[in-house]
Amino acid sequence: MKPKTIKILHWTFTTLFLLAMLGDAYGGITMQQAGKDSLAKLGYPMYLLVIMGSAKIAGVLAIAQTKYKVIKEWAYSGFTISFIGAFLSWFAIGAGGAMLVPPVVMLIVMFFTYYLWKKYEQVKDLNVTNTRLAGNTELA
Repeated sequence: MKPKTIKILHWTFTTLFLLAMLGDAYGGITMQQAGKDSLAKLGYPMYLLVIMGSAKIAGVLAIAQTKYKVIKEWAYSGFTISFIGAFLSWFAIGAGGAMLVPPVVMLIVMFFTYYLWKKYEQVKDLNVTNTRLAGNTELA
């Protein structure tokens, strides 16, 4: 795959993922009824909506930034824990596939964005190395 293609795919899927997480975060922070109903079914306290919504906003900001890779890694980890936790919570109460599928789908989408990010970082690092080897240090 060409570097430009990887970059476009990475930012397209990452943007879609981040928009979905921002929407979910907004629903949590504003304590939308669907979120309240879900937490009531799971037996979790209502204030968890605001905590998770705030954490998702922090995660979105961490993934959107390009300077601090470790913070981005931690954000991906946090989303992974959130999706696995959602799946296991619904599974524990015997919820059907309709409730088990969304966290799995989002986990797969998130892993795809993570894969594309890592691939893009490799291509970008390789490009900088090749530029330096060619003697174009001012471009690197």
